[in-house]
Amino acid sequence: MTSSTLTAPAARRGSDYARLSRRVAEAGLFARRPGWYAIRIGLTLGAYLAGWALVVAVGDSWWQLPLAAAMAVATTQVAFLGHDAGHRQMFRRRGPSELAGLVAGNLAVGLSYGWWVEKHNRHHANPNHTDEDPDVGAGALVWTDEQAAATRGFGRWLARRQAWLFFPLLLLEGLALHVASVRALAGREDGRWRTPVRHRAVEALLLVAHAAGYLGLLFAVLSPGKALLFVAVHQGLWGLYLGCAFAPNHKGMPMPDPDDDLDFLRKQVLTSRNVRGGRFVDAALGALNYQIEHHLFPNMPRANLRRARPIVRAYCAEQGIPYAETGLVESYRQALAHLHQVGRPLRRS
Repeated sequence: MTSSTLTAPAARRGSDYARLSRRVAEAGLFARRPGWYAIRIGLTLGAYLAGWALVVAVGDSWWQLPLAAAMAVATTQVAFLGHDAGHRQMFRRRGPSELAGLVAGNLAVGLSYGWWVEKHNRHHANPNHTDEDPDVGAGALVWTDEQAAATRGFGRWLARRQAWLFFPLLLLEGLALHVASVRALAGREDGRWRTPVRHRAVEALLLVAHAAGYLGLLFAVLSPGKALLFVAVHQGLWGLYLGCAFAPNHKGMPMPDPDDDLDFLRKQVLTSRNVRGGRFVDAALGALNYQIEHHLFPNMPRANLRRARPIVRAYCAEQGIPYAETGLVESYRQALAHLHQVGRPLRRS
């Protein structure tokens, strides 16, 4: 999408977001939902712990592989709780939010909460901005023509085929997140920590506890071969599920550059995509299918995003701001089409 499409009109821009916020506040949608979260946390952690209890009960059996797939779902749902804690959707105060995030992220999932919050906040501040958003930086996948042109060797081979390889690569996302967490906590540069993390020692201890408990339980219950297969299935499907939950949100949407003059409202709405669906889609995606509302009001409790949607959509229509919403399958098609388009010049060369 061109810069002209992304440039906001000069008139009244400064107050547009404030007016929308007032409408949402008048609807009571910034209010915390302690009862809802108490039930959600209880059900999610209960299913997670019950899953591990079942792993122990089943013992050294090939039925552990379907259990590994089920635990990938449970692990992702726990990760969604960590996401909510990072945005202070559960609690207003930092202390309880960090405690919930450390338990869900470091201890239960094996993901550094502090590293993820720092990275995710940068994404929220400038979504889809290649110079500011870490989620669209060049890596295994490339998101812009400039990134594609800079690839060499295996990276160029990958970029040519990245649309076809997108979902297979997500099977490695879980491993990549574990590695990135360890590097964030241990990495130093010029005598300083490379990544700012508030509770580095606590996070490191919790990651060690997670790894020891996870691997210790599996190798105590299963033969080495079955244990390794469980890890491969569990970690692969967890990464796939998590990637499929986040991929529809921004991939294939406009990517602003430094010349685009956008206020906060338009920066968030124009770069985000909602995914239509019922309660099942809401639960499966951790309410991230209301990505526009989540980006506009990141500390809004997950359960309120569905109610905020018609208010935001109507307001965007009043302001003449495109509001992107599509089905789940179509969202993946758009994301893959963007990846295929970026790789096209490389396929011609």
